[in-house]
Order: sequence, then C-alpha cells, then structure tokens
Amino acid sequence: MNFAMHTAATGPQVFGYVLILLAGVVCVAGLLWAFRLGFEVRRREPAPPRPEEQPRLPSTGPVHEASEMREPDEVPRAADDSERLTPYQIGTIRSRRAADQRRPRWSPGSSGSFGGGGGGRT
Repeated sequence: MNFAMHTAATGPQVFGYVLILLAGVVCVAGLLWAFRLGFEVRRREPAPPRPEEQPRLPSTGPVHEASEMREPDEVPRAADDSERLTPYQIGTIRSRRAADQRRPRWSPGSSGSFGGGGGGRT
C-alpha cells in the first residue's frame, strides 16, 4: 500500500463515508421495524367476512329511488313586526311534498344554461 492511499484512508472523508453507511443501516432497520409492526397489527385484525356473512339483496328485490318535487315550509312570522325570531323559535328547516309534481322541462328556443352559447329565447 502506498502512502497516498494510506493518507486518503485516514482522512476526514472516511468519517463521512462511515456516517453515510450508518445512516443507511439505520434507515433499513427502521423500515424492517415498520414492516414488522404493520404485520403484527394486521395479524391482530379480524378476518375478512366469509361469503355467507356478506350482505344480501332483500327478498322483495332492489330498493329504488323515489323522486318527488319538494317545496320549503313557510318561515314562521313574529307576532310583532319589530320583534325578531331567534333560531330556537324557527326550528329546523323542513320541506313538504309539492302539490304540483310536474318537473320543470327545457323549453325549445332557450340556450339551456347561462353562457351556453345558444341564441337564447327569442
């Protein structure tokens, strides 16, 4: 071994290389620890449900949506116009079934949306 290699091996660069090597070992050890911890947590969890425990379709068949037009209930008025109502006097906001169940439809000649690019109603 010549003098130049011996000097390079004992210099401050070796400390940096050893430090990088130790950091890598610590990272690998941390990853192995995290994997083992995850494996233990997974082992303690309950097993996935068996096929007979899965949800089943009701005997009456699938449940379908009900579509209806709704309209808001009126907000109660105060007895005196100068009095104001507080939230607990108003209650929850409710809606009721509308008397007219026809859905609003698109009218021919309208653009369909604001800024839709159509000619609009003429």
